[in-house]
Amino acid sequence: MTIRLDMCKAVTNAREALGDSAEAVKGFFRRQLAPDGGFRGRDGRSDLYYTVFGLEASLMLGVDLPRDQVVAYLDSFGQGESFDLVHLAALIRCQANMDNVRDPEALAQRLTTYRSRDGGFNLIPGEAQGSAYGGFLALGAWQDLGLECRDVEAVAESIASLQRAEGGYANEASMTAAATPATAAAICVLYYLNRAVPESAIRWLLARVHPLGGFTVIPFLGDLGAPDLLSTATALHALGLIGVQTDDARDKHLDYLDSLWTSEGGFRGHWGDDVVDCEYTYYGLLALGTLTP
Repeated sequence: MTIRLDMCKAVTNAREALGDSAEAVKGFFRRQLAPDGGFRGRDGRSDLYYTVFGLEASLMLGVDLPRDQVVAYLDSFGQGESFDLVHLAALIRCQANMDNVRDPEALAQRLTTYRSRDGGFNLIPGEAQGSAYGGFLALGAWQDLGLECRDVEAVAESIASLQRAEGGYANEASMTAAATPATAAAICVLYYLNRAVPESAIRWLLARVHPLGGFTVIPFLGDLGAPDLLSTATALHALGLIGVQTDDARDKHLDYLDSLWTSEGGFRGHWGDDVVDCEYTYYGLLALGTLTP
């Protein structure tokens, strides 16, 4: 399996868990599809970053999409010559979801420009050290291209260098504190590279469970440590990949997800969020699917 396919599997599981509510979610994604074939961002205009979430979720939920329009939208970006790593990986993932990857070798060459000097991947070309998010995006993109990433040992070592004394992983070498999304990304990269995940990282991640359900991005500090959907979805998915059970908190996590569910058929990103978008609705489905047996 690959990063994309395992996430797709979880989102598909969510469809079963939603039952009759699946129609509301499908309706939400239909409304987010813009006339040009892309999916809308928070400003209401089509956006490639949000398209990767809207497209993938729609396909997994069985939403009927205008294939020609979607492909034309993706083709309008060419080979992503001016893209940063986030948008390049998004383009590749969207093309893979449409079974329409254009010139894998050329795209792979673009990916290599984001390789850091320590052998990892960073969102900024030419950086000395890789980042957890950069490694996750790049590895997923290589998988979607159907090509082998070279020198994966260096990628694993780059990720390992980001682990902090308390057990979690920082996203960047310059960051002193670990964070939940970065730790989840690091665990995923190690898993797909067939490397052992340190027990200290698992303990750190499990300690981020909020008393009311969900995961916090940093250690819980009273009112300063509210859970958020990105941290919750990525943590649950990463732990699920490596076979770590969270059954003892499952009901609390489901209650937390329910607290973010809206009548629009989508999910908010956190309790203080008042906008529903494709990204967080995808993460809501990812979390729900991971919690579904």
